[in-house]
Amino acid sequence: MSRPYDLDDGESEAGTVGGAEAQVIPLHGPGREKPAAAEARRDLREEGAARADAPVVAFPGADQPAPEEPLSDAARSALGFIRDRLTGDYTVDEFGFDAELTDAVFLPPLRALYKKWFRVDTFGVENLPAAGGALLVSNHSGTVPLDSLMTAVAVHDETGGRHLRGLGADLVFQLPLVGSFARKSGQTLACNADAERLLRGGELVGVWPEGFKGVGKPFSSRYKLQRFGRGGFVSAALRAGVPIIPVSVIGAEEIYPKLGDIKLLARMFGLPYFPVTPFFPHFGLLGAIPLPTKWSIEFGEPIPTDAYGPEAVDDPMLVFQLTDQVRESIQQTLYRRLSQRKSVFRG
Repeated sequence: MSRPYDLDDGESEAGTVGGAEAQVIPLHGPGREKPAAAEARRDLREEGAARADAPVVAFPGADQPAPEEPLSDAARSALGFIRDRLTGDYTVDEFGFDAELTDAVFLPPLRALYKKWFRVDTFGVENLPAAGGALLVSNHSGTVPLDSLMTAVAVHDETGGRHLRGLGADLVFQLPLVGSFARKSGQTLACNADAERLLRGGELVGVWPEGFKGVGKPFSSRYKLQRFGRGGFVSAALRAGVPIIPVSVIGAEEIYPKLGDIKLLARMFGLPYFPVTPFFPHFGLLGAIPLPTKWSIEFGEPIPTDAYGPEAVDDPMLVFQLTDQVRESIQQTLYRRLSQRKSVFRG
């Protein structure tokens, strides 16, 4: 009998078939592969070798941390302000002025009123000095003195961050909360000593010589300047040797048209007047909303004082002459702007 095949060892075995000797040959042994299969394996080997030599490129973002969202300037400023308040790392000058608090808290809501409600246009901003002291003298009106606040916003934004240090009446600093806010926002008492110190320190100082006579005048007298006092502001500018810049504000006269004055209530509350307007006090707090008139603020050509010298304050005629020159400059500018205005609410 013939020996059975054993194919497990992978070798050919001999046998006899019909008396003839036979040999078992593996179907796909070395050298007997199908041409297509051999070609496919060669392609795979070449592709694998090429892939091994290729540079490894990381999948975008696979090994890199997600970028952090940058904070906006407003958010960064707010966080810095809060940190300084909590740590006490902020400064207040000798007058109680807190510049950081003013920029972060007081100015933003006033700026919204300035841009969105009164839509203020400014003229003559090139007359505002980039450095050094100057005395800004403005007309005063509006029943509620918002004109001083809007002028402060204009000066700050048009000079790249300089603050207007206003001189206020005693009443401002006697009112609860109002006096504290006024001090922190840079205001001080309207006295020559404080004005001269600020001017010599290189500050922009604002004064409204008409006082309550101007802000509280009846609607029938709008844009007619009241008396400018005895020229105390001129004396302060002469002693400090700084220029005087006339400022003319159009639009404030119509925000609260004053039709009358309840003197009894004014005395009860310790106010210079208690106004009656078309909407106040008839409509209560709603009547206290200012009308959205269109404003313009013009900064006039500076009037120099340094040529006279500090001793010029003893010359009453010179002081009167400069006072009248400033007043006339503001009045003429008001008339010119009014003649160009087409509408109270559209300018």
